[in-house]
Amino acid sequence: MPPLLDPPAPGALRRSWPPALRLLLGEEAGPLWDAALEAAGGRLVGLRPTGTAVQPNGAATVQYTAEVAWADGRRTRESLAATTGARIPAGATVLEGAADGERVRVGVWRWPLDPALPALAWASRAATATVRLGELGLTDGPVRLRLRSYRPGRRAVVEATTGSGTLFLKVVRPSAVGRLVERHAVLDGAVPVPPVLGTTDDGVVVLPGLAGTPMRELIAGDGVGLPRAAALDALLDALPAAAAGVTAVSRSRPGDAHGRAGDHAAVLSMVAPELAPRLDRLVTLLGSAERGDHPGVPVHGDFYESQLLVADGAVAGLLDVDTVGRGHRIDDWATLLGHLVLLETILPVPATAIRYRAELEAVAARRWPAAQLRPRVAAVLLGLATGPFRVLQRDWAERTEARIALAERWAAPARG
Repeated sequence: MPPLLDPPAPGALRRSWPPALRLLLGEEAGPLWDAALEAAGGRLVGLRPTGTAVQPNGAATVQYTAEVAWADGRRTRESLAATTGARIPAGATVLEGAADGERVRVGVWRWPLDPALPALAWASRAATATVRLGELGLTDGPVRLRLRSYRPGRRAVVEATTGSGTLFLKVVRPSAVGRLVERHAVLDGAVPVPPVLGTTDDGVVVLPGLAGTPMRELIAGDGVGLPRAAALDALLDALPAAAAGVTAVSRSRPGDAHGRAGDHAAVLSMVAPELAPRLDRLVTLLGSAERGDHPGVPVHGDFYESQLLVADGAVAGLLDVDTVGRGHRIDDWATLLGHLVLLETILPVPATAIRYRAELEAVAARRWPAAQLRPRVAAVLLGLATGPFRVLQRDWAERTEARIALAERWAAPARG
């Protein structure tokens, strides 16, 4: 049976992982997938993990690229997904595998037949997407598709280019359609969110493309046209009061990275146990930080540069409003600052990110004490430290440690 290509960690480190990760990212994943493909007449030739998500309880989801040989002589490249624990959706093929003698139940499927996202099967194929969008009155000709993002069992975004413009097909669990439509309806006319053009009962919300340049492009360049802090504040001020009362999608307050610090540290301690002592100290430090008394207000909940389209120094588009709800304004600002701090370390030319972060931080520091703002930024950075392992970068261990070090610096008491 072929082993995984490009193993994401040395064997000694993998042995410390929870059983789900040892199974799904180890050589044992090969026989598991052969058993899954056999019924369809397939045989695994090669398998490479491309992304993972780990829960604090040790459950995991892993995406793969695979080469499969079929009984009719064809060889195809397939996208596969496997998940464990409570994330196994109804309709998945459920198998049992072993990791060092420990049994693990695994739900598996092939792209695009995600059992939690039934609409993905048609939304990811041009011919069927053309038909369904035509039935919604949104196109009268063929479309070209491009997958923009995919989180197995959670959601996907497909860009559809039509003869008259660009549409985005947001594919979610059918039960989530109503909550997403509610958010767009509440925000429409108050802030520049895309209006909902159509929905389907099986889990698609269709949105138009908006004009404007992604803020990240400006930050990666010379920064000309970036909105000033006052424009960002005005955007958040414009969130209507009703946005604070939309149906909650989770128990956590939107944007509250501080409240999720323990979960993020637990995941990082599992995948990089040598960092556990530092993570314990960091969580203790964040837990003792000054919280302050902040009013509950409408917040975006995931407010950072990739959610903003910009035109001539103004915000022309506010994206991904799934997280909108009642929270604290300081957390939206901490989220933006945390992402900018990270961009300073990963952009090839970070000068604009450094300058822009300093400008926004100076404004935020006049509104909130450093003892309240900096720990929140640190908590955002701690959450972002899960990123290198999530996308399985070759040097994920080094990048993870570097992001934790960033969080430690921001969590430290301010001096001077």
